[in-house]
Amino acid sequence: MRPEQHRLADNSAKPAARLKVGFVLSRCFTLSAFALFVDTLRLASDQQDRSGRVLADWQVIGSTRHLITSSCGVQVAPTSDFVDPSRFDYIVVVGGLLTVENPIDQQTIAFLRQADAKKVPLIGVCTGSFILAAAGLMKRHESCVSWLHYKEFRERFPELAVRSDRLFNLDRQRGSCAGGSSAADMAALLVRKYISRDAERNALEVLQIEKARTPADIQPRRPLYDDYDDARVKAAMITMEQFVDGSMPIEKLAAMVGLSRRQLERIFIEKTGMSPAKAYNRVRMERAKSILAQSKAPLIEIALDVGFENASQFTRTFKRTFGQTPSQHRAAALRAH
Repeated sequence: MRPEQHRLADNSAKPAARLKVGFVLSRCFTLSAFALFVDTLRLASDQQDRSGRVLADWQVIGSTRHLITSSCGVQVAPTSDFVDPSRFDYIVVVGGLLTVENPIDQQTIAFLRQADAKKVPLIGVCTGSFILAAAGLMKRHESCVSWLHYKEFRERFPELAVRSDRLFNLDRQRGSCAGGSSAADMAALLVRKYISRDAERNALEVLQIEKARTPADIQPRRPLYDDYDDARVKAAMITMEQFVDGSMPIEKLAAMVGLSRRQLERIFIEKTGMSPAKAYNRVRMERAKSILAQSKAPLIEIALDVGFENASQFTRTFKRTFGQTPSQHRAAALRAH
């Protein structure tokens, strides 16, 4: 029985079956993401903090029983060999450092493909979506990654859909999340769908999490847009930064946040005091400003990166925005250091 098919008429009633989750840990996996996900299941599984597996069960599965080392050095031992993947309701792949070559072995890739063939939902946590994508398992599905990893995902998998404006995403037979505390949010959603709201509430209370965030919640990020309290404005501006070359049409940007162009224009004027087009230009100029201060890249290269055809056009726009030319800004940044 799939979790999306399972519904409890009464939260107090005992489910027909436990929620069963298999974890695949990559080499140098992120310990916090794994711990938050599995602990949400543990705390939702029974009452009075006895760590029983009454309502949920989980295994760390692997091709060997060798210890798997996390990115912080803590090691975790697999608790199960590969079994029929249909024994699990979900298989969660926990990623980690992107610099690691072959984060999982060929036997594990074969196991994930077998799970896909048997219609077992696969979830990529942290950079686990990179692992699923590399295995050819994210075609026709949208990946949610941290904004820190968005550019690298697009470079590695240009043909795949990806977003970084949300905490996590559930896209049919796939799930993905940015990692960190969003792993608990995703686990809480599974608990609510498969077990009950009471179980979800119990887990979050013990974890000292006030409430679970939803897939529509925006990723916390560096405070470039902290002055704006509208989630649609934040999501739109994050998308602008992802397409910092200016290639995202305003109409499409509006559609991505569920608005018409006219509605987006009105909200931007109300919340930011400028149009979406002007905000987009500001985002591009802020990126150029950052590159100027941190690199020795030629002006033409920076101009092309932020969507200008030539250095002179870029220079005029930069001076109009910041009151100084790119060269003057770079010289001032060098003096400051």
